[in-house]
Order: sequence, then structure tokens, then C-alpha cells
Amino acid sequence: MEFYQCDPTRENYWRGIILFGKNVASYKFALAHALYDLRHSQSELLSLEELAQPFSEHLCRHLLDAPKQITTNSSRYIDACNAFNQSEISRETLINTTVRLGFNNVIDAFHNVNSAEIATRFFIDERKTAKSIRLTDDFFHLAETQQFSNLIAETDARWRLVEHAWASGVSRNLLDVAYDAETSELYSRQQTRRVTITSCRNSLNGYQKGRCFYCYRPIGVDSGNTDLCDVDHFIPWSSRQNIENIDGIWNLVLACQPCNRGQGGKFAQLPSLDLLRRLHKRNEYFINSHLPLRETLIRQTGKTEATRREFLNTQWNTALHTALFHTWQPEVCGDPLF
Repeated sequence: MEFYQCDPTRENYWRGIILFGKNVASYKFALAHALYDLRHSQSELLSLEELAQPFSEHLCRHLLDAPKQITTNSSRYIDACNAFNQSEISRETLINTTVRLGFNNVIDAFHNVNSAEIATRFFIDERKTAKSIRLTDDFFHLAETQQFSNLIAETDARWRLVEHAWASGVSRNLLDVAYDAETSELYSRQQTRRVTITSCRNSLNGYQKGRCFYCYRPIGVDSGNTDLCDVDHFIPWSSRQNIENIDGIWNLVLACQPCNRGQGGKFAQLPSLDLLRRLHKRNEYFINSHLPLRETLIRQTGKTEATRREFLNTQWNTALHTALFHTWQPEVCGDPLF
């Protein structure tokens, strides 16, 4: 896929796995979190029993808030996790069940994206010879990168979006994800009830490869990070009376603080046409991803690539001519990654 082929770094191969792989269960996210937890392991060889502890813990924690973690009607392994949450089985029994049932498909499928295996492997399957997996140098190097803490947040955000889509029956009723500017959270409405899903920063960051949308400077998503990014309206919010669904995902980008509100920053200016084309490309990453941001973008901007491009052009021209904006484009501070 172009997402990681145009910038073939470990971080983007990993993001390809998390953001673009098909999901029939949430086990991939649980496995990713288990690997995050075990990154300081003294050995590159991880037994299934070692892996089972954090893997099952993450699944059990998510099951408390989101009972649907698989698209099939039943799962013996999910039943065991629910039994543990209800204190019906011991942790030892859960670990043994995880070793026996939890990894049957996820280890084989982890590196597959769009029916093909990505070029970088983060572990080797050695279950047949050692009942283990072997972490590769690429995984350990990944854990040392500046983006690693962002990857953890992105994985959890993706997990929460997927499980929320399943809970909402997204295949029958397209999920519409909205943005709350006061809390920087994504949410949806279920009848009269508003349901908070996850952080907007964490959800968008992976699709921008951990970079400012405008200048490509590295950004952070943790609240204590000095490089904490802003969630910005690409077409300024001041155009809200003339722009359709201005708070929609299609119009939200992550920006570094200098670009958004520093000297020479964007403020209430309209980004250039070059940046509009970049927005279209970023949004197409969403479209090529599976549930659920894909469904939200299609609903907001159109069913075909041409329709979505025209939608953006129309909104941009409307903003330009009704608000008489000046156009703006910053100096590039990094390699053009999307």
C-alpha cells in the first residue's frame, strides 16, 4: 500500500498492520498491546504462556466496557475471558485457555494487510518448535523510536473505534463519528444517548504518520508532551455557517502549535490548494482503512474518490469566496510523508 511504500519505516509498517488490516476479532489489538508490554523482555523468545498474561488482561479489560470483541456469534475463548471477569474461573485457567485457544489465528494473520504480508516482520512464529514467538530486531528498534508512545495510543484508539462499530451494528447502520472541540474526543449518538469513543488526537495521528499535517514536524499526542499537537479545522471554524459539517472528520487535522497558532501560523487563514490536495490524500487513507472512520468519511464526503475530491474543492471554494480568506502555507520542516 502507498501508505507505507512511500515511507517504508518500521513505524509505518506497524501502522499499516494496526490501521489497515481487516478485523473479525480484536485479538490483533490485544496482541499488539501484549508486545508493547513485553518490549523490555530479557529474551527475544517469548513463550505463549508469557504472552498469554498481558494478551488476556487487555482483552478482559476491554470486555468490561465492550462485550462484542468478535464478529461471530460465539467464541470459546471470549467465553473464558468473560468467565474470568465474573470470577468463575481462575487466572491460571484463563492463561491455560489463552495458550490453547487465544492465538490460533492472530499470530498467523498479524502481519497480513490487504491479503498480503508486509515486508517487515516484528516477530517470527516458532510455536511448532518452541511454543513461542521470537521478537525480531525490527520490533526492538521500533520500541526505541520517538513515535513508540504514539503507537500505543493509536492502537488503543483504533481498538475502541472498531469495537464501538461492532456494538453499533455498523454493517447495518453506518456509524457517524463526530468531534467535540471542548474535550477533543470523538463520539457518536445512539438514539438520544451520546457515547464517547476515544481521543481524536489518538485516532488521527497514525494516518498522519505522527507528523504535523501542514509542515511534517514530529508531533505528540500525550497530554504532558511539550510537542502536544492541536486538533485543527482545516477550513477555519469561522466559516461554519457556510460549510457543510465543518466539525466532520474530513475537516480535522493534527497540527503542531507553531503552524496552528505560532508566529506566521495559520490561525483563521485558509490553507492553500496544495494543502487541500494533501487533505484529500489523508482522507483517502481513512477510506482505504476498514471500519469505522471509513464509513464516516464516505457518509460525509461521497461514495467515490472523484465525488470526495469534488466535495473538498466545493467546500474550499465556498470558504474562499464567502469569507474572503487569505490563503496560507507554511515552510516544510520535514520530509513529505503523505
